[in-house]
Amino acid sequence: MNYIDLFAGAGGLSEGFKRAGYSPVAHVEIDAAASYSLRTRAAYYHLKENNQLDQYLSYLKGEIPRQELYSRIPDEILNSIINLGIGDENNQEIFSRINRNLNNNKEIDLIVGGPPCQAYSLVGRARSEHGMKKDSRNFLYVQYANYLTQYQPKMFVFENVLGLKSAGGGIYLQNMEKLFNKKGYSIHIFSVKAENFGVLQKRRRLIIIGWRQDFTPNLPDLDNYQSGLKANVSCLFADLPAIQAGEGKDKFLSYANKKNEYLEAAHIRNGIPTLTQHIARPHALQDKEIYRIAVDKWNNDKERLNYNDLPDRLKTHQNRSSFFDRFKVVAADLEASQTIVAHIAKDGHYYIHPDNSQNRSISVREAARLQSFPDDFYFEGVKEGASRTAAFKQIGNAVPCLLGQQIAVNIKDLL
Repeated sequence: MNYIDLFAGAGGLSEGFKRAGYSPVAHVEIDAAASYSLRTRAAYYHLKENNQLDQYLSYLKGEIPRQELYSRIPDEILNSIINLGIGDENNQEIFSRINRNLNNNKEIDLIVGGPPCQAYSLVGRARSEHGMKKDSRNFLYVQYANYLTQYQPKMFVFENVLGLKSAGGGIYLQNMEKLFNKKGYSIHIFSVKAENFGVLQKRRRLIIIGWRQDFTPNLPDLDNYQSGLKANVSCLFADLPAIQAGEGKDKFLSYANKKNEYLEAAHIRNGIPTLTQHIARPHALQDKEIYRIAVDKWNNDKERLNYNDLPDRLKTHQNRSSFFDRFKVVAADLEASQTIVAHIAKDGHYYIHPDNSQNRSISVREAARLQSFPDDFYFEGVKEGASRTAAFKQIGNAVPCLLGQQIAVNIKDLL
């Protein structure tokens, strides 16, 4: 079964479908760094499927540059990553490139993906002068529908934030359903919790599953789904070497311990002995002092830090009436962390590592693990080499791989 991934990001949702046995025809993504990540992941799968994984390992070890890695991959695979924005100005070019990959003689089984969520999210609306009402991203679902018209997939999976329900007083969601119906698709809207799918993170998302009206599927109950895969967040940190703020290596480190049951069951540690992107951002001394207070407060008293309780010398923000929890520990003893969002690319205050001997925010690899990305998944920047900011942004915007995989498995029989 094949699929097209629209608004693909770094490919978290796609990773889940690939693992479940689906074959990607194309990934369409406007962000250049994320597109490089998709190409590198495509290279990983090609080399793995052709028993040449040692070449990918050479890249993760820094022994060969990115362009040399890509030179060992067929052009049609690299060209299936389409770095263009979806819209009227680019759609014909995107259609043309997808059709070349299809050789014009195959049907598309599935379209997956979800437009950028800022226009629908409660946080995005709160930060916007006009509540995002004038944001063109409100209408990217219309473009999504154009791809349904073009390729007539049997089904589609549309992912977005819960705020889509209330955005515009619910009018966007209503118009979305009307448009999809007009295109010949019925839909069902699920509100899912990522931790029910084995992800060690509290993440609430809307999953819209649509199907062509020439059949009626027996849909899985994603609202109440339970994968049975559970663990404490500490399992994600247990095998990683201790590093300090500003330390770590892009390529490569060795693991500090053997993998545990969760890491294996979640496909996070999946056989490759090379640890990459365990990189921590540097911090000002004042922030590190706040981090120590926050970690002690949680580890000793199981209480979150309220910003107003800090000593006056550590309080530099003028806003004292909101955002009390701007400093928050990723608690190791809970079954799910706070939601990983793209803001982690700007600072790590909301994602403090629970070990005070390391006194830092979480690393790129730790954030990726909280999103259930496997350790052999490498996040690229536009320029070759470590780009901590680009990696954090891609991770924060991603769909957790385990969530994508469980959805893929559950609709496979329907197709």
